[in-house]
Amino acid sequence: MTFTFRPLDPLKDAELLHGWVTHPKAAFWMMQDAHLEDVERAYMDIAADEHHHALLGLDEDGEPAFLMERYDPAHRELVGLYEPRPGDVGMHFLTPATDRPVHGFTRAVITAVMAHLFEDPAVQRVVVEPDVSNKAVHALNEAVGFVPEREIQKPEKRALLSFCTRERFQLATGVAV
Repeated sequence: MTFTFRPLDPLKDAELLHGWVTHPKAAFWMMQDAHLEDVERAYMDIAADEHHHALLGLDEDGEPAFLMERYDPAHRELVGLYEPRPGDVGMHFLTPATDRPVHGFTRAVITAVMAHLFEDPAVQRVVVEPDVSNKAVHALNEAVGFVPEREIQKPEKRALLSFCTRERFQLATGVAV
């Protein structure tokens, strides 16, 4: 599977995103009760933030296939919860629920997201902080080279702080970056 990326347009893409983030399978996204305007507002805030960026991953036909967020953990999400290093970048991704799951799709998505992040030569390490109870994403993270460090308490959740270096990603996936 090959994916491309484009910046998210908070107004144009809000309806699509609303359906994704409010679906019961997206519970860990914590937007279950969001209205369309809430999604627009949240992504307009991200679009205006120099330390946080939202992208849509597009499939081979150019259709939106997943959401990716990139953030600077020295300024967003993890401020005061760990000691950021130069070259650290934070990441979130969301694959939408589907009635026709494709085997290997989510792993292909996280691999594409990581490769995209590591295309930036300044990125040395990717940081994630999924909910401690999100076992499915922990397995995916491990499959692409993440190593859990410790649990942390964020305002909205108990999270598993994990890191993946460029080298660990290459070893885990065989993807040259």
